[in-house]
Amino acid sequence: MTNNTRSPSLFDALTPVIFLIVLLASAVYYFGDSSSSGANQIALLLSAGFAAIIGLKNGFKWRDIEAGIIKGISLSLTAVLILMAVGALIGTWLLSGTVPTMVYYGLQILSPSYFYAASSIICAIVAISIGSSWTVAATIGVALMGVAGGLGVSLPITAGAIVSGAYFGDKMSPLSDTTNLAPAVAGTDLFSHIRHMAWTSIPSFILSLIIFVVLGLTESATVEPARINELSAGLLSQFTIEWYLLVPLLVTLGLAVKKVAAFPAVMIGALVGGLWAILFQQPLIAGMAAQGLDSFGANITVVWTAMFDGISVDTGDADLNDLLSGGGMSSMLTTIWLIVTAMTFGAVMEKVGLLQKVVDLIVGFARTSSSLIITTICSAFGCNLLTADQYISIVMPGRMFKEEYEKRDLAPENLSRALEDGGTVTSALIPWNTCGAYMQSVLLISPFEYALYAVFNWASPIFGIIFALIGFKVKKLTTRTS
Repeated sequence: MTNNTRSPSLFDALTPVIFLIVLLASAVYYFGDSSSSGANQIALLLSAGFAAIIGLKNGFKWRDIEAGIIKGISLSLTAVLILMAVGALIGTWLLSGTVPTMVYYGLQILSPSYFYAASSIICAIVAISIGSSWTVAATIGVALMGVAGGLGVSLPITAGAIVSGAYFGDKMSPLSDTTNLAPAVAGTDLFSHIRHMAWTSIPSFILSLIIFVVLGLTESATVEPARINELSAGLLSQFTIEWYLLVPLLVTLGLAVKKVAAFPAVMIGALVGGLWAILFQQPLIAGMAAQGLDSFGANITVVWTAMFDGISVDTGDADLNDLLSGGGMSSMLTTIWLIVTAMTFGAVMEKVGLLQKVVDLIVGFARTSSSLIITTICSAFGCNLLTADQYISIVMPGRMFKEEYEKRDLAPENLSRALEDGGTVTSALIPWNTCGAYMQSVLLISPFEYALYAVFNWASPIFGIIFALIGFKVKKLTTRTS
């Protein structure tokens, strides 16, 4: 606060939050699953305006609030670039046959009875290898959603299984940005953090797999071999299906393992997909090209269009059309709109001191070691709700609580684990959070639909709270014992 501004009251701080909750609830009530296509964005923008008015009342200048908004939005620009690259990647991977090939082989080897658990395990293994839940969702996840559609199993449960596996792998991977950020903020080393985090992450993932196995065994979907053959024939009628069409996937995952930044890695994957389309899908490209174009012009325009507007395939089968059509940067614009408005609200709340006031209120209840850990988890989740960004949900509570953990003789691993349990994994459960919006944009299922089935993501904070209450694996700073 400057000398010309007043500290906000608790009423000041809570009013925009309540206003946002009311507007978001109204958006869901009136617009249902389509609320993220515009209604949520208006709710966030109006709430940001409400918070700005309170800031003006307390002596802030508009130019300072505007500067805070610009700074807040700038934090999301990396995510915006990645989203556009992912849109291009999905478009060219559909055109090249990469996604259709994954769907084709998935239909041959996966069964509804174990599909959910298998999907989660596959995503977990790949995410541990590359350290990116976003890359897993945009590549393996997109293909698994296609397989789910072909098998006739639940798409929301499949999305939940994908998100659960992707985030477990992301958390346990030393290559993950959030897994490196949390210990850096808390003041511990990476591998001590991963070892300590395993105590809540592994039980949460085991619980999720048990639930997915049960859901799979009770799955009512039965797909006749004739239907599998029909879908497979439809794929073969439009695309060349061969193992080497998975090369764009392998290139992208290889770049991720080499720790190439997400935006160039995904964009290179999209370009390789476009090249593979030109090399191996000439009949499909010829059918999509405008009349009168020569071969060179057809290749350029169809691949170019796939990158900015996706593709549309008509197989005569509605299910296959849904599986094989989509992608393009344009498909990500609604998600980008949501991220920008969400970051605007969070930036205003932080700039005028309202967010700090809310967090200070929460800290006042943390009188014991267990309540401090629980407060950290809840604060990280609250930051996800209010700032719509998982990185802020790690950095802000981490900075605030670090000194308090030291005062109470608690090892920094407790703080870093609580930040991940409450911040990293819950971000995908919130529709207006960058992670929730991203998952919806690639999996085409709203977090409102898959949140219940993203078992790992809500089980992690629950296990963290239970362990804090009973004092299990709460490490002391001096003794370094549990």
